[in-house]
Amino acid sequence: MKENGFMLADGGLMCDGKLRTSSQSQRRVKFRLVSKSRLEPESKMLEKIQKMLTIRSNSIRELLAEALGMYILMVLGLSSVAQTVLGKGEFGQYLSINLGFGIGVTMGIHAAGGISGAHLNAAITLTHCMFGNLPWRKLPVYLLGQFLGSFLAAATIFGLYYDALHDYTNGNFTVTGPTATASIFSTYPSPYMSLTGGFFTEFIATVMLLLGILVIHDEKNNGALKGTHALVTGILVLGIGMGMGMNTGYAINPSRDLPPRIFTAIAGWGVDVFRAGNYWWWVPVVAPTLGSLAGGLIHKLLIDIHNQPVLERGNEKGQQEMVH
Repeated sequence: MKENGFMLADGGLMCDGKLRTSSQSQRRVKFRLVSKSRLEPESKMLEKIQKMLTIRSNSIRELLAEALGMYILMVLGLSSVAQTVLGKGEFGQYLSINLGFGIGVTMGIHAAGGISGAHLNAAITLTHCMFGNLPWRKLPVYLLGQFLGSFLAAATIFGLYYDALHDYTNGNFTVTGPTATASIFSTYPSPYMSLTGGFFTEFIATVMLLLGILVIHDEKNNGALKGTHALVTGILVLGIGMGMGMNTGYAINPSRDLPPRIFTAIAGWGVDVFRAGNYWWWVPVVAPTLGSLAGGLIHKLLIDIHNQPVLERGNEKGQQEMVH
């Protein structure tokens, strides 16, 4: 007998040629009900946990974003240095280091860009404050996030390559000499460099960094295509490293250099990390900061203030009058 598309059979229902007993149907319905009843409390619990963990403070969210972005940047960058140095050239070359930092910058920007703007650089943050793009009260928030992420990245690389470090140095961590390893974490000048020459190198390299970043993000000019800013910024850092890295290791970022230097002082390299290179440590802090400010000022004086909508409308009006 057939009813509403179902065929009645002994002990059950026949649907699409398959026999389904009433007991099987009941078990399936019961299983669905039990599963649904179990999932609902779990989903509600997860929602409650998510609400409890959700941070409402914009400042804390920005701090965490800068920390994570900086951590990603530094882990990818420092690990490329570690593999090149400890592998004695078999697992990387100078280009590997440049690529590591370039990719790290790109990934770090993707991680933090939508929340904090992904400064990932104390010099850039200070420049934004100086030019009125960021409230001064945000400065310590950004710097703390950057320094925290950079310090933790140095600790991560130390743990990751701990055995290799001991094998390479026989347990004697040094800043200079044939088995020096402090340069894995922070930058040091080449033996031929003077403080003045090193300062100038870091200054100019950071000027180029800021000019590049500003033109990449300049929507009033010929900025990068939407969605490509992180990639192009990574390529910019790659280019700076390939062209200006020989003298000083292109720190171009106090947040990249100082926290790992502090970590190495604690982790076994001692105060020599501050004495080396005729007390070089302050140069990667001060020179990039001044270079960033100079780069921002150069862009504003040569491009930004001359590329305003009012001036553009005036130029268009003048051109129309000349045509007519």
